[in-house]
Amino acid sequence: MARRYWLMKSEPGTYSIEDLEEDGETHWDGVRNYQARNLMRDDMQVGDGVLFYHSNADPPGVAGVAKVVSKPYPDPTQFDPKSKYHDPKADPAEPRWWLVDIAFEERFGNVVALPELKDDTRFDDMMVTQRGSRLSVQPVAKKHFDAVVKLGRKRR
Repeated sequence: MARRYWLMKSEPGTYSIEDLEEDGETHWDGVRNYQARNLMRDDMQVGDGVLFYHSNADPPGVAGVAKVVSKPYPDPTQFDPKSKYHDPKADPAEPRWWLVDIAFEERFGNVVALPELKDDTRFDDMMVTQRGSRLSVQPVAKKHFDAVVKLGRKRR
């Protein structure tokens, strides 16, 4: 199947592109939105490209690039009563929440800020630029992925 592209949001105070660069790889746990879960569980594949997005930042925007390095698997935090992501209704026989592992690829010198994306007509149909778009995992068209990466690389 063809490579797909995604935008995955994280608050930099929780987990940043710098953290991913240092760690090299991480599991993308704690997603508790069914639509985002379904995208990860049903559509993500090893090798897919990821725009790593800093939300709740000043400014919010794409901070770098990662890639999906695992098939989806059950998020273990759903079963851990000590985790803030624990779900008492989750059943190991039929997990509710899934995750993938992602690996660092590159960090931009400065984020490609959301206001910049909104001001550029090339991104008018990109999900993250749409009013009310708060989904933490979003599909991204290849043309948008490539254009954002090109903008980000100019900031080195």
